[in-house]
Amino acid sequence: MTNGMILAMAGGTTIAIIALSVLVVVASVLSWIVSAKRQQKIYEETVGTAEVKSREIIDEALKTAAEKKREALLEAKEENIAAKNELEREIKERRAELRRSEQRVQSKEENLDKKTEALERKEQSVQSRDDRLKKKEAELEEMVKSEQSKLEEISGLSAEQAKEYLIHSVEEDAQHEIAKRLRELDARAKDEAGKKAREYIATAIQKCAADHVSEISISVVSLPNDEMKGRIIGREGRNIRALETATGVDLIIDDTPEAVVISGFDPMRREVARIALEKLILDGRIHPARIEEVVKKAQKEVDEFIKEKGEAAILETGVHGIHPELVKLLGRMHFRTSYGQNALKHSIEVSHLSGLLAGELGLDIRLAKRAGLLHDIGKSLDHDMEGSHVQIGADLCRKYKENATVINAVEAHHGDVEPSSMIALVVQAADAISAARPGARRDTLETYTNRLTQLEEITNSFKGVDKSFAIQAGREVRVMVVPEQINDDAMTILAHDIAKRIEDEMEYPGQIKVNVIRESRIVDYAK
Repeated sequence: MTNGMILAMAGGTTIAIIALSVLVVVASVLSWIVSAKRQQKIYEETVGTAEVKSREIIDEALKTAAEKKREALLEAKEENIAAKNELEREIKERRAELRRSEQRVQSKEENLDKKTEALERKEQSVQSRDDRLKKKEAELEEMVKSEQSKLEEISGLSAEQAKEYLIHSVEEDAQHEIAKRLRELDARAKDEAGKKAREYIATAIQKCAADHVSEISISVVSLPNDEMKGRIIGREGRNIRALETATGVDLIIDDTPEAVVISGFDPMRREVARIALEKLILDGRIHPARIEEVVKKAQKEVDEFIKEKGEAAILETGVHGIHPELVKLLGRMHFRTSYGQNALKHSIEVSHLSGLLAGELGLDIRLAKRAGLLHDIGKSLDHDMEGSHVQIGADLCRKYKENATVINAVEAHHGDVEPSSMIALVVQAADAISAARPGARRDTLETYTNRLTQLEEITNSFKGVDKSFAIQAGREVRVMVVPEQINDDAMTILAHDIAKRIEDEMEYPGQIKVNVIRESRIVDYAK
């Protein structure tokens, strides 16, 4: 085949394909158009049916809404009618209550009117009565003036003079009666108080049988033989010097056979020296090094002895719960003396007496015994600390948390502060009893005489003093004054001045009572 034929055949085929494609496209378009018309018809039918249904639904909803509206209107009308009825009922009740209130108010107003009328009538009656009383008072005043003028003429005294005379007379009578009554009451009270006090004190002293120990300032150590004196002295006196230096006492080695005297004002040092010397004598080895060693051991023994003495005092008095440091200080009081009286024995005795007196008075016996035992606790340290044993003792009790009543008793037992309880007064009395009992304390005759003489010289030096007497071992001074120079008010000032001067110029144990007496005597004779 030639190329032309081939090309002709190819062109025909292409045209056929194109024609076929056009026919397919046209057929598809026609099919789509037919399908679209069919769907449009179905849609139109469906839309028509939906519109009908929607109209039906809307109509039904409108009917339902209308019914609901009618029902709601009916309910609202019913509620409105019920509320209106309730309101009308409340209004009726309120009106009834108001009517009742108006009636009560009206009744009260009527009662008030009646009372007002009655008061007006009473006021008128009172006014008329006052007028009559004023008239009578005026008449009485005229009568009194008339009688007063007559009395003045008769007596020769004015009204003021007569009044003053009458008042003065009444005052004198009343003052006399009051003074008489006061003297009777005072005498009765003193008599009863003195009787009771004597009974209590006698009972307490009778029940308390404590021993009295009078201490001295020396101790005596026995020797096995007189040769021991030389060994104690040592070569050129070195042993005795070492012992005196270590203990702080004086050793007196004289012609007294088989005895050495230890002298010192500190009892603890004397006790240490006594124990050490006895140990050295038993051991036989006496030289400075051995002396120092033995003195240290003796000091430890004394410390143990002090503790034992404190515990024994607590057991003896039955006072428990005391701080261990206070127990040691109590033991130290075994080596403390006051006017020759052992301080620990004195405290134990005061504790017993305080308990007995508290029992007689119905007070706390345990607290009284505790206060009595600790009242002089400051004496265990008054050589080592500044201040009086009263202040030191009170500070120690505060430091170791003692009872406030005990602290006050310690402070008040010498009158430094005012007693705040009966316990403090009981301790004061027990302390005075223990110190004043025969044999409890001792003082030299010279010191005693000088103190009494000085006491009388001080009191006699004051103006207006006639004479004075020191009594009761110097614990009281009785001062007689000249009544023309010293009145009752001046007596108080004189007593205070004498007491102040005694405090400033004298040293004495306890306290001194200043008793100022003003006595007037009138003597006449019956003939």
